Formats: sequence, C-alpha cells, structure tokens
Amino acid sequence: MSTVTGNKPLSAYDGGEGDSSAADEDNIEKQRLRTRTPPASEALKRFFVLDLTRVRSGPTCVRQLADWGAHVVKVEMPEAADGAKLGGPRGGPDFQNLHRNKQSLSLNLKSEEGKAVFRKLAARADVIVENFRPDVKARLGIDYDTLSKDNPGLVYASISGFGQDGPYKERPGFDQIAQGMGGLMSITGKPGEGPMRVGIPIADLSSGLLAAQGILIALLEREVSGRGQWVQTSLLQAQVFMLDFQGARYLLNREVPKQAGNNHPTSIPTGVFKTADGYMNIAVAGQVIWKRFCQAVGRGDWATNPDYETPEQRSKNRDALGAEIEAETLRDTTATWIARFNAAGVPCGEINDIGQVFEDIQVKHLGLAQPVKSHERGDTRLIGQPILMSRTPSRIAAPPPLCGEHSTDVLSELGYTPEEIENFRANGVI
Repeated sequence: MSTVTGNKPLSAYDGGEGDSSAADEDNIEKQRLRTRTPPASEALKRFFVLDLTRVRSGPTCVRQLADWGAHVVKVEMPEAADGAKLGGPRGGPDFQNLHRNKQSLSLNLKSEEGKAVFRKLAARADVIVENFRPDVKARLGIDYDTLSKDNPGLVYASISGFGQDGPYKERPGFDQIAQGMGGLMSITGKPGEGPMRVGIPIADLSSGLLAAQGILIALLEREVSGRGQWVQTSLLQAQVFMLDFQGARYLLNREVPKQAGNNHPTSIPTGVFKTADGYMNIAVAGQVIWKRFCQAVGRGDWATNPDYETPEQRSKNRDALGAEIEAETLRDTTATWIARFNAAGVPCGEINDIGQVFEDIQVKHLGLAQPVKSHERGDTRLIGQPILMSRTPSRIAAPPPLCGEHSTDVLSELGYTPEEIENFRANGVI
C-alpha cells in the first residue's frame, strides 16, 4: 500500500535496510528530511509531522504521533520573539511530559522568510497539527486550503476551543471553561456543594487524543483515495462526547443527571467506603456480584432483604444501604477487605495518592514510568504510552528538545546553505 506526500504517491519509507532503488525522487527527499533523532517506534516512522501546537491539547495530540515513531518537527518561535504560552517552563513537568520524542525548529512565522521556510516544509509533510484560534492560520497564510494546493496529500489537524466556525468560534478556549459548558462540572462533586471540575484537564486531553485518532483515520483513508483532508475537533466537542452514557441518559430519556459524589449513578452499591485505616472503592454491578458481595461481607441476609434485593430497590434505598455497608467495612483494614473481596470476585480497589500510584507493583510491572535524560533536569522519568504492541512498541527515545535544537539540521536537509542559515539566525527568522 502506498502513502502520499506532496502530489505524488510514495512507497512507505521503511527507515531501515532495503532496496532504495524503488523510492522515487520525492521519497528520497523525504528520507533526507529525517534528522538524527531515533524513532520512538517502528509503527509510524514513515510519517513526517509538523507541530505548531502550544499549551496542552495540541501537544497531547502530537505526542501520540511522536511516541509511535512519527518524525515530528516542533515549529516554535525563536526564544527572543516567543510571547506564546508553552504550557509552563521548558524544564517544568508539563513541557517535559508533552514534548518528548520531537525535534525543534525555531521559526518566526510572522516574517515572510519564516513563512517561506514553513511552506517548503509543509509541501513535504504528511501531517500538520495546530491549535491557534481559528482565524490565525488564515492570517499567516498557513491554513489547510492554502497549503493543500501544493500538497494534496496533506492531513491538516486543527484543535480549537469551540470549533472552526459557529457563534462561539472566536471565544478563547480553556479546559475548565469546556468542562463547565460541556456539562461535566454539573455531574461532578457532591450534591448541594456546587459544580466541581475534575482533577485533570480532561477536555484538553480528550480533544488531543481524538485529534490524533482523526489524523490516523485520515492517513488510512489517504491510502485509498490518495488525498489528505482537514481534521477538526475542539475542547467543547470532546467534552460533550466524553459525557458518554450521561449524555445518552438525556438524549434518550430526557433525564438530566445530577451530582452524585462518589456514588455511581446507576450501579448500586458502587462508591467509596471508609475502612478501619482509610478508604476503598467497591463496585457491585449486577445480581451475581451483589450476592457474592453479601457473602463476602458476612451479610447474606442483604441478598434477600426486600429493601435491597433488586437493583431498583437498592437504588431507592441507596443511602440506607451505604450506611449499613460502611458499618461493616469500618470493622477491618483496607488491605484485609481488598484481599477478601478479590478472593470472592467482587471488584474493589485501593484509593491511592499519586505517589502510591507509581509505587504500585502492577503499575511498576506495566512499565508506565519510563526513564529519560532531560536537557534541563538530567535523569528523570516520564509516563509512557499505555498501549502495549507485540512488534512495534513505543518508547521515550529522546527528551523534549531545546528551542531550535534541530534548526540547522532541518534547514540543511531542506537545502539551505550554512550562509543562508546564519542569515536567518542574524535576522531573527530562526
């Protein structure tokens, strides 16, 4: 199957040994554009990605591509001209977490020379990802319609706060704003205590992950049609999508879900219960597990109690049942209950703080915290991909780059001379 870059179909670049005689001129040029950072995976290494993103949603998207081996060049303003938010300092946790496995080209897109360099790169790119406000890219002349004229195979992904058009398109987007407008805060927290955000930027993260999925869909479709397309999502769209069954409860039944604290809205009893030395989660779904639970707690009478016997009755008498359960769980430690419930086949689990998460034996076994040598921090660890692949695993192959760290390499491989590159640097283009 062929991939497409520019206006010609290409044999997929394999990045290793093999017969290069079959590669056409464009494919050879594409290979030359691959600079010296090793790919993080074999899976996507034939794709060349330009990263124009900032803060969190866009970088989350591009990190997915970089971690699976795509050759990513992060295009960022030269440090002297950079007034944009990066999502925290380069040595900070956010930046380190989001920008590994990438290369950096510093490029002033407000200058005509900088835009000319970018257009030259864009003509060879498989993917461009941006999360500017909707009008910015057109003003700079780097929008999809403009760039796809020279590169019909281009997959161009845009992430915004509220969409590329419509009545809210000019509003600035921010995760917590999307959480509120998208309904999540209305169902998070305890009843009567007011709306509550969740503890992670879920609109940012989910929009980035969905954009990455959209890019992969577009690349797969391109293998059939030979054409790229414009992929769009937004924080608001992603947040509404993530309502999932809570949104379905409204659309199908016109039921407006409310805050339920730690109680699951439909599976009862599911929630947080105190123990003799802390707290634990218990999840009892369905009649089979309910009966196992009653036996494990030593309260077989609950299984035939008319107030608790059916899911409908347990829902009606949720508070009374919860109080009875907690009276029992307070009699022993969390570890004891975890062992007892697991032996009985009742879903349960510890409630860990973040430090305890990374010391958990299963988390360690899964290898989620991966080593990397950061420019700014030295030997450290970052969270790796949560997907295991039998042949093409992901790894953290390179730390987040310094601003413009690979500018000379990228420009040289585009054909610019050392003198031209020095002039760019002297004139603030890079």
